[in-house]
Amino acid sequence: MKFTRRFAIGITTAVALLALQGTAQAEVEKVTIAVGGKSLFYYLPLTIAEQRGYFKEEGVNVEIVDFAGGSKALQAVVGGSADVVSGAYEHTIKLQGKKQYFTAFVQQARAPQIVLAVSTKTMPNYKTIADLKGKKIGVTAPGSSTNMVASFVLDGAGVSSKEVSFIGVGAGSGAVAAMKTGQIDAIANLDPVISSLERDGAIKVLVDTRKMDATRQVFGGDMPAGSLYAPEAFIKANPKTVQGMTNAMVKAARWIQQASADDVLKTVPASYSMGDPELYKLTFNSLKEAMSPDGMISEEGTKTALKSLIAFDDTIKADGIDLSRTFTNEYVKRAPK
Repeated sequence: MKFTRRFAIGITTAVALLALQGTAQAEVEKVTIAVGGKSLFYYLPLTIAEQRGYFKEEGVNVEIVDFAGGSKALQAVVGGSADVVSGAYEHTIKLQGKKQYFTAFVQQARAPQIVLAVSTKTMPNYKTIADLKGKKIGVTAPGSSTNMVASFVLDGAGVSSKEVSFIGVGAGSGAVAAMKTGQIDAIANLDPVISSLERDGAIKVLVDTRKMDATRQVFGGDMPAGSLYAPEAFIKANPKTVQGMTNAMVKAARWIQQASADDVLKTVPASYSMGDPELYKLTFNSLKEAMSPDGMISEEGTKTALKSLIAFDDTIKADGIDLSRTFTNEYVKRAPK
């Protein structure tokens, strides 16, 4: 009788422990990734991972939701309507300054790829950055990385961000139209928007971070750019899912490194080329070096990002930021070789 009772108690305890273990290991069934301007080259690895089925190969059910700019995508995750952001790494630093802890776990691009340019229509006599005082500058969305880079450049030239008007114009044909119709006097945006405006002679480029050398000149070092990042709590609760996403993104990064411009054009949606496939291919070849070859985030680059943000935003203090919590390379290191 005692043996039977003990056996029954043992079985009940084992079942309870298994149930608890199952609960602890349960992860999200679907991941929603918020992105600000999916058609931009800045987010090309994300599109490649999606279009080539890498997320599915890793057993991760992903839904990608597109927003007008990086700050809008971030708001979706902060608000709880999305799980992961595909966006600029520096947002993890800005969030930590507000006691919100997000961690970047795989990098998409190692240069911002953001270009600041003036309109040849409304500012034909442009000479110096000081000429932008009182002007309208189009950015993908207020508070986005395009806004940050434009403000950083202005500040370096002694022009306060309060002396200009930042206007959200998105990251597609709307941005091109805003510039060509004279709704804005300058623009901080990415490709293919910038290349399209350059081809038509609609802009004069002032600062170009599509190249590694130019990026280092502007920021004083490497500058981590597009990444996948998420709240610390999400990453801790979903390690297998995060690893799967990382594996998919690393596959995409490696594919891009060996792909031709024709390969890329055949893979992305037709709308990405904005009606000019040849320009799209030319643009890809010119900024391929800005793409991360392996998904790794540069530790030195995170320090550069912090210095740049401190110069841009006086509410961010170096002694109040723990950079080790803003990024991790552990998932990339575990990605299949």
